[in-house]
Amino acid sequence: MTILIILFLILLGILLLLLEFVVIPGITIAGIGGVVLLGASVYLAFDTYGILVGIITLAFVIIASPIIVYQLFQSKTGKHMLLNSEIDSHIDKIDEQLIRVGDEGITLGRLAPTGRVKINKLSMEAKSAGGFVDQHVKIKVIEVLKTQVIVEPINQ
Repeated sequence: MTILIILFLILLGILLLLLEFVVIPGITIAGIGGVVLLGASVYLAFDTYGILVGIITLAFVIIASPIIVYQLFQSKTGKHMLLNSEIDSHIDKIDEQLIRVGDEGITLGRLAPTGRVKINKLSMEAKSAGGFVDQHVKIKVIEVLKTQVIVEPINQ
């Protein structure tokens, strides 16, 4: 009967650790509970059956439990649980030869305080120097950064 309790504690401990890794990552009650249950199974094995069974149980918990967790994440089901997305976006860099301080353009959308503008037939990200600028307002470049330009409206 005690062997079943030890096996149940090991199984429940591994399940709680899996729950920790998959559902609620971080150090939570599930992870702490899983470690406590694995420790309790080792203690129970030492206390009830002696040193040999205790060492076998300890070896199983230390060696086999991580292997079981690893194998789960390598399986088809485990791969569906993991986040495997890649970020393949990039930031457009502004060519300082095409856009210079003093160039004029028009806002394509509202700058609040950032938005899209068209300068020298190029559409790009821009930031307003002074606040909100409405759509279709003429603007002038006052600074060119690596990824955006700083603009201000032209007073007419």
